[in-house]
Amino acid sequence: MTVKVTTVGLKGMDGYRVSVEVKVMHGPESVVIVGLPDASVKESKERVAAALRSCRYEVPDQKVIVNLSPAEQKKNGPMFDLAVAIGLLGAMGAIKEEIKEDTGFIGALSLDGNVQPVEGMLPAVLAARKIGLKKLYLPYDPNLPAIDFENIELIYVTSLQDVLDHLAGQSIFSFVSSKKESSFREAASPVRFEQIVGHSYPKRAMEIAAAGGHHFFMIGPPGCGKSMLAESFTSILPALSSQERLEVISLHHLSGVPLSTQHSRPLRAPHHSASSVSIIGGGQYPKPGEISLAHHGVLFLDEMAEFSKKTLDMLRQPIETGTVTISRANATVNYPSQFTLIGAMNPCPCGYLGSDKYYCTCSPKQISAYQNRLSGPIRDRLDIFLDIQPVNFHTTMPVGDTSDMVLTRVIEARRRQYNRYGNQVLNSLVSYDTLQSASPLSSSQQQLLRQISSKQHLSNRTQVKIIRLARTISDLENSETITEQSIWEALKLQNGKQKMNHTKKSEKITHLL
Repeated sequence: MTVKVTTVGLKGMDGYRVSVEVKVMHGPESVVIVGLPDASVKESKERVAAALRSCRYEVPDQKVIVNLSPAEQKKNGPMFDLAVAIGLLGAMGAIKEEIKEDTGFIGALSLDGNVQPVEGMLPAVLAARKIGLKKLYLPYDPNLPAIDFENIELIYVTSLQDVLDHLAGQSIFSFVSSKKESSFREAASPVRFEQIVGHSYPKRAMEIAAAGGHHFFMIGPPGCGKSMLAESFTSILPALSSQERLEVISLHHLSGVPLSTQHSRPLRAPHHSASSVSIIGGGQYPKPGEISLAHHGVLFLDEMAEFSKKTLDMLRQPIETGTVTISRANATVNYPSQFTLIGAMNPCPCGYLGSDKYYCTCSPKQISAYQNRLSGPIRDRLDIFLDIQPVNFHTTMPVGDTSDMVLTRVIEARRRQYNRYGNQVLNSLVSYDTLQSASPLSSSQQQLLRQISSKQHLSNRTQVKIIRLARTISDLENSETITEQSIWEALKLQNGKQKMNHTKKSEKITHLL
């Protein structure tokens, strides 16, 4: 008799149904696992045998074949242990109850019969719900969020015997109530706007970036406040929605990296010595990199010019599409990587180019080579450029709005974008056709933008970014249409110029052209 048990396999963030088929037949004593298993899956037969003996069951002294279907899909990880053990017990006749196809089993087995959590538990649960499973046995994991998943019953177990008892109709100790009652202490943002003195223009630019999901870049001497501004950015970002939260936690589970907070948006700040694999993701069995761990959050690249050119160029696809594709011999997986990129660098190798307090020791050739480490395609994908200067603490400077005040405006601006496009998409990500149909430019605005683009040789991508920025600025001003003032401010942000005369239109054009 062949017994079939359902479990879940993972390919990146995507899950698929795996049918574990077990058959006991006459032949020399052996256990064979087929279906493209890797070493960790092949080793499951030893873990399963030890776990069965701990429950007073013996592997039959016959030939046992375990088929993991679909056979053409490579299987990896110990997540199939529990399903293999249940299938083997069913084939041995130890389980009399019928195991339905909409009942799944995931978890690794220890030698004493306990069921252990594994990496990728949350993506597996989401995949099980997606493929239509109604009941899922899984190990208790305190790191899983206390969320009620609709259309699927989760049964948390600690041992193989718990599973057998529950299948036989006996009640087992439930962890569900304790999971709902558990609380997660949220870590506050390390830096907030009210803690930063001065920098009123960068704060305004960061508010625009937060409202529309725009990438921005800061250049300035050491100690001018670039890192502090970047660290304060998450304090003006809305909390994660339920779906975003699940995606963020899933990615951290797959990578094995602990998540410090489950509601605030992640901030990842890898060192410039990090390898391209750690930034983009990869490995023999591809795991998420820093850009995926920053999904729905912020990726801060301090000293951006110190990163390797190869690593920076690999960011081009994720910035454009919001996903990263990792191809290896074993698998090709896609991971989401929709983040806000914050770049920062010094103006030259010594850092004091243009300073009125320190002397720059760099030659023109060194300065040019240093700044050219950022390729044109990368610069073209950034929306806002800021020239950050040190704050003079001898003069009285206003602190400005608090993070909570800015956050309120950001949430309202995002709500307008969601209502306009009928979906939770921001101005920086919506398709250009949708943007144009929802907020077309007037003929005079189009003519002005064409004139400036022709004189400054702006690329088509840069022109689109200016329109997107102008749309976000207008949203912050509660304007239904793109205003001319917002276009000028967008041009100012794209050109990295902090001073622009807004009094006379002729002076504006002269200044830009």
